[in-house]
Amino acid sequence: MESAVGILLILATISAMMMANSHLADAYEMMMDTPVVIMFGKFSIAKPLLLWINDGLMALFFFMVGLEIKREVVEGSLSDKSKLAIPAFAALGGMVVPALVYTYFNWGNEAAMQGWAIPMATDIAFALGILSLLGKRVPMQLKVFLLALAIIDDLGAIIVIAIFYTSNMSFLSLAIAAIMIFALFMMNRNGVINNTAYILVGIILWTAVLKSGVHATLAGVILGLMIPIKGNKESFHQLEHSLHAPVNFFILPLFAFANAGIGFSTVSAKDFTDSMTVGIVLGLFLGKQVGVLLFTFIAQKLRLGSLPEGVTWGSLYGLAILSGIGFTMSLFIGSLAFECHEGSVCYDLVDYRMGILLGSLISGIVGYLVLLKTLPKA
Repeated sequence: MESAVGILLILATISAMMMANSHLADAYEMMMDTPVVIMFGKFSIAKPLLLWINDGLMALFFFMVGLEIKREVVEGSLSDKSKLAIPAFAALGGMVVPALVYTYFNWGNEAAMQGWAIPMATDIAFALGILSLLGKRVPMQLKVFLLALAIIDDLGAIIVIAIFYTSNMSFLSLAIAAIMIFALFMMNRNGVINNTAYILVGIILWTAVLKSGVHATLAGVILGLMIPIKGNKESFHQLEHSLHAPVNFFILPLFAFANAGIGFSTVSAKDFTDSMTVGIVLGLFLGKQVGVLLFTFIAQKLRLGSLPEGVTWGSLYGLAILSGIGFTMSLFIGSLAFECHEGSVCYDLVDYRMGILLGSLISGIVGYLVLLKTLPKA
């Protein structure tokens, strides 16, 4: 069930917050800071458990995203160019306007401006989960529209991560990564359909990207895009299907548990009115709905396409609000934006996670209520 993933994410979040605000708070912090080292001779990767989850396990999530993008472009909702313009414009608006809203509230605050991309993201698992709670009242075209919008949104987030959230670049590692990408491209070009071969090269690619300073999860996306569908259709779908359970029912809940543990002992009422919190909440809730609706309207006026059959402006409005559920993707971008690197300046800021949780919660509840009102009764 699509709703099961959302329920599990909620439970993981509540568990993390309860643990972080109990006598187990120190144990929670110690667990996330536990050093984990993989070493081969002089080569080693040493990171705390939290970063192994964010850099390692989340690479598998982005690998699945890469496979989903590839499938949708080749044979799914993104394959028909005539039906692509509207969700593409909607996704663009859903990225640009929330970022502008956040920037408006935080302009001039150099530290807070590092998080400008946080409200751009949409959590596809959560959004689809809430949509599924409405059952047969939801037309298939509305689900497809949300799926296309969220996938393009994810692609935009990936590009933003690649360009804006990199640090301490190692050109040797980048060169190795480039060679691995070229190897994957040539394998694809020459008709190699052995998924295991791609994954082995992908592991080397992930290691090189991790060491390069570019975020390692991008290796997962690249690998997913390079695995061929033509001549490999059954194996491709089996690989994608095999990732759904471990990613949705283990990796994403574990990520939520590791990143949502906000301790409220030092939180004051003033923190809820801080410019960062307000920027994230309004970016997700207002920025998303305004951006999606405005850019959809512009696309229609430019005659680039029309709303899919069965999708009304009322149901699109509910969907636009629902796209403000940033949650896992917003938490991920936030962890990159405010991560303390060696030699970098660590700022004393309000916990960005409060804004994400509030904005996502409001978007989920209001979006559900609007769709409940606007969708035809089954």
